[in-house]
Amino acid sequence: MVFWRSPGARILAAVLAVGAGAARAAGAHIAVAANFAEPAREIAAAFQARTGHEAKLSFGASGAFYAQIKQQAPFEALLSADEERPRKLAEEGFGVAASRFAYALGALALWTRDARAAPGEASLRAGGFGKIAIANPLAAPYGAAAVETLQALGLAEALRPKIVEGASIGQAFQFAETGNAEFAFVALSQTIGKGGALWRVPQQLYRPIRQEAILLKNGESNPAAVAFLDFLRGPQARAVIEKFGYGLDKPR
Repeated sequence: MVFWRSPGARILAAVLAVGAGAARAAGAHIAVAANFAEPAREIAAAFQARTGHEAKLSFGASGAFYAQIKQQAPFEALLSADEERPRKLAEEGFGVAASRFAYALGALALWTRDARAAPGEASLRAGGFGKIAIANPLAAPYGAAAVETLQALGLAEALRPKIVEGASIGQAFQFAETGNAEFAFVALSQTIGKGGALWRVPQQLYRPIRQEAILLKNGESNPAAVAFLDFLRGPQARAVIEKFGYGLDKPR
């Protein structure tokens, strides 16, 4: 079943899914980039309330999910933190090319749990802190964006001894939240409702973070996986995404 040929087809499919009721409810295994954990949980709950389908979410680094999917991990859709991995999965035959779309436009932030601090370019240049956390730049797009930012500021080498790497952006945030690092480069969305202090990194310091979703070949025949990605495009999910500080592509 393919939902992407026309808006009318998507609407019809959604209506049919609702009409089918709980008797036909199914589950789908969704791999989700760690930066998108909180909005994904809220969207999954709304999706289940609307359709009866359950989105079973797993969180981690996009690069790690890419490797796992190529090793036949049983995921049926991927919400990546970049556009590169979904593109590669489609080219390599693991994803449905026509299903790719940008569900969120990410923003990088420098965050500290200390509300009295003033994170920003000046504090990075002063270097008056012990550790700064980033996600593994090879596996996590936000980690790569952090490295690009430090390079653009000419601080990559000077701050290298202070950098601690998390396996994912979630772990990088945890380092700062627990005080194991004074600062962390994280997704802006992770700081919502967390207090502390932050600096929204200027976009010119790193490449745009275009987060794409893709239906995987494992999920092509699963109506719950197909319906979840269709729901992710809709107004209810988009409102949640904006609430967590992400930008949006124009709806098609």
